[in-house]
Amino acid sequence: MTLVIPNSMQKLINHVKEFFPGDEKLRHMFEQCFINTYTTTLKKKEDGKTFVITGDIPAMWLRDSAAQVRPYLLAAEEDEEMADLLEGVIRQQFAFILHDPYANAFNESANGKGHQSDLTDMTPHIWERKYEVDSLCYPVQLAYLFWKSTGRTTFIKETFQQVIETIIHVWKTEQDHENLSPYQFEREDVRQSDTLTRDGKGGRVVTTGMTWSAFRPSDDACTYGYLVPANMFAVVVLGYAAEICDEVLNNDVLKEECVELRDEIQKGIEGYAKLDHPVHGEMYVYETDGEGRCNLMDDANVPSLLSAPYLGYLPYNDTTYLNTRQFLLSRDNPYYYEGKYANGIGSPHTPDHYIWHIALAIQGMTTTSEEEKQQILTYFKNTDGGTNYMHEGFNADCPEEFTRDWFAWANTMFSEFVLSLTGKAVKGSPLHQQLIKNNSNKA
Repeated sequence: MTLVIPNSMQKLINHVKEFFPGDEKLRHMFEQCFINTYTTTLKKKEDGKTFVITGDIPAMWLRDSAAQVRPYLLAAEEDEEMADLLEGVIRQQFAFILHDPYANAFNESANGKGHQSDLTDMTPHIWERKYEVDSLCYPVQLAYLFWKSTGRTTFIKETFQQVIETIIHVWKTEQDHENLSPYQFEREDVRQSDTLTRDGKGGRVVTTGMTWSAFRPSDDACTYGYLVPANMFAVVVLGYAAEICDEVLNNDVLKEECVELRDEIQKGIEGYAKLDHPVHGEMYVYETDGEGRCNLMDDANVPSLLSAPYLGYLPYNDTTYLNTRQFLLSRDNPYYYEGKYANGIGSPHTPDHYIWHIALAIQGMTTTSEEEKQQILTYFKNTDGGTNYMHEGFNADCPEEFTRDWFAWANTMFSEFVLSLTGKAVKGSPLHQQLIKNNSNKA
């Protein structure tokens, strides 16, 4: 049975087709990628929640599920059924966070699927328990943008306070991971990036104000426990939470807790996560332990250093960001690749010389250069591997060689980038604010 696409989504598809009237390849790619999450990964449950699989893995990641549905907020502005569906995603995410804020991926029911043999506090509801700061950021971001897009507040008044209190408790605990954290994780007989050292405690860190993360958004273990892009994201969403506490919940006490923790983390980033590079100048590091050891790189998965203005941590024209960006999009970044069909950022999670479509989308949405945006668009059209879909990583010299045929997050990120080229972005997002700014400058 063919699933009927809602009119609100079809209007956005038609809008893109009208914007690119002569580009049949792009028109077809956008339509396929844009509807992919809707037609293949969403399941509305009887309790009103919406379960979202990542694509080829039948589990719901807090991060991926939020990113997968984000462009649909444009449809939810005028479509009550779409808004119901997305509200169900947030309700499901909130329920999972309250079940276990240290888990990153969950089963649809308590069916015991996933990595049940991992040495950590698993339950049958949990697919994987790799603690990642961004897993707690994404649902708050989605809730905030949903509120801005639809004006709905019922779901906020029901559970948001409990969720934020839970997140704050975890992040404050993990500001002193060595002494306060209950979290440990080990996976036996796997590559080092799938487990933690020191009997599951991870590499040693000292307190900085930042909050510790066991794993990156790639689900690879952090080399050093303070993952800077994830902390940047935490700063942003704590600001979102403070605004919600102020304007919806009228909870000044919780608002002040959000602001206090936000300021502590930001102070930690600015004090411990910068260095003076001999070529690129003052720039942010990807990870640090707080004692001077750091990791100079970027990973394709979001949050990344490249995504900092997209997330809303700093302006698009911030000097330190531009220096960092120059480093990231150069051979000085060990995961930046140049190939016959594209240049861009990959990941240690995938093979050498494999660029990620997610990273290309972020590059396109964080540049102020129209020429660079068009170059990114060309890269997309030339690297789908003949499938009209996006993938996790692709060989920069042979795009027919790629990882994951069905990876909904990549399809969504491409769709969001194309929509931004037409002047459309989700209300309340930094990208939306940047597009407004661009239009006013042109006027």
